[in-house]
Amino acid sequence: MKHSKIEHIAVIGAGLMGHGIAQEFAAAGYRVQLHDITDEQLNNACIQIDKNLKMLAENHIIDKERIPETLQHLHTTTDLKIAAENADFVVEAVSENLPLKQQIFQDLDDICPSHSILASNTTALMPSQIGAKTNRKDKILNTHYFNPPYLIPLVEIIRSSNTSDETVSATFDLLTAIGKTPAIIEKEALGFVGPRLQAALIREAFSIVEQGIASAETVDLVVRNSFGRRLSVAGPFEVFELAGWDLVVAAFEELYKDLNSSSDINPLLQEMVSTGKLGVKSGEGFYEWTEAKQEKLRNRMSQALIKAIQSDEESE
Repeated sequence: MKHSKIEHIAVIGAGLMGHGIAQEFAAAGYRVQLHDITDEQLNNACIQIDKNLKMLAENHIIDKERIPETLQHLHTTTDLKIAAENADFVVEAVSENLPLKQQIFQDLDDICPSHSILASNTTALMPSQIGAKTNRKDKILNTHYFNPPYLIPLVEIIRSSNTSDETVSATFDLLTAIGKTPAIIEKEALGFVGPRLQAALIREAFSIVEQGIASAETVDLVVRNSFGRRLSVAGPFEVFELAGWDLVVAAFEELYKDLNSSSDINPLLQEMVSTGKLGVKSGEGFYEWTEAKQEKLRNRMSQALIKAIQSDEESE
């Protein structure tokens, strides 16, 4: 079901996240303008969207008959004015560069109708920072998607002290209407909720490897085959309420003192970056990444996420 007051969507940035966000709005029947600075990037995005839709159809997440209709709702342009001049709702999904985002929001403020809501898909920057140069601070917030956006249901909605309740409510209703699971974050904080929790986990993971307690492969093995499985069906507060907070205090009283609490980037992580061991993008990190291994991991993750979607649908 479409949102009654929102018809036209603009997505600014057609990269890793932007194309998937545009895909979801188009699949829900909205007219979507997908913007990027080159035709090549837009063509690549359209190719990837077509692949994504076919994969979803093959796994019975969507009907294959919906693919042509979805693609008809999607339009691309390198002209920001064309993309945004009729937009009721805009999602910016460019790189994590504050001056760039501020400039885009300033331009959007000039281009968009006065009622338009401007949202950023930033991972860490706050809406008050991003919208600082606009004249519609009550209509600015963050909508933080998780990758891949068309397989992970959650979207964090982050408001600033200036964001109106009406803007938050309209965004919540819009995301709910297209099948997402929106979570309203009431207070601005760097990293919101999801990225903060992930940052805490990876900080301790690096510390464990750096101290020689276990290898990166062992850390991944432990997470995947223990609490990682629990967390896919119950959050940390639910899990520990089952155990009892008295047991948590007893178990963690000494452990907390030994956990990494540094506010500095881990030296091992800094070394990885300085030596060019960036992971998949460089072909090497803690693992060697051939094309075949990359594809195998992506397929494993996609299939697990698809099974989760199918399980949710069966339980409804």
